[in-house]
Amino acid sequence: MTLALIVLALAFGLAFLPQLWIRGVIARHSDERADIAGTGGEFARHVLDGMGLHHVVVEETQSGDHYDPDAKAVRLLPQHFGKRSLAAIVIAAHEVGHAMQDATAYGPLIARTRMARQAQKVEKVGSVIMLAAPVMMILSKSPHIMFMQLAIGVLILGSTIFMHAVTLPVEFDASFRRALPLLKTGNYISNRDMRSARQLLRAAAFTYVAAAAVSLLDVMRWFRVLRF
Repeated sequence: MTLALIVLALAFGLAFLPQLWIRGVIARHSDERADIAGTGGEFARHVLDGMGLHHVVVEETQSGDHYDPDAKAVRLLPQHFGKRSLAAIVIAAHEVGHAMQDATAYGPLIARTRMARQAQKVEKVGSVIMLAAPVMMILSKSPHIMFMQLAIGVLILGSTIFMHAVTLPVEFDASFRRALPLLKTGNYISNRDMRSARQLLRAAAFTYVAAAAVSLLDVMRWFRVLRF
């Protein structure tokens, strides 16, 4: 019981502490600033046009800041799309970094996109398998069926953790090989803001680490549900 509580506490820590850190970094740099020329949405449109990526749209979303390679769209939360803050500019630069990856057929991004599509389907199948496990055990009157289904379900759901983990290099490339040079060479932010910009870019990249930890917590929750 003690070991289970320790494991559970570690899982909660891994799942939620990174998210708290990411939110804290972004919140510290989200105040409106008169010295910033435009909003995050305006900045994204400006730099995309400057690179000839006129086909990439910039949209406001409620589903988290992200780049959609299928729709060719940079999507920003309202506070980043329509606000003049350091966080808005830097996060917009990070998402534009993904658009730059897409425009150059960056292999890891293509692989991540393919894995993300598969992970959504796999997660649905895994959930069905794990929900069906107790029923199949009752019908077959064999506990081995349930254990086999449970193992398959955990393996399938765990694949989402792997997907998030292997995409971390894609995020760091978008932050530090694309967005940071863009901000520097374009003089879009001052030298005094560069350290804060690095923190924001690191937070944007580690969003996927937090997502992987939450996926792990979901798998553990399935164990708890099926145990009872």
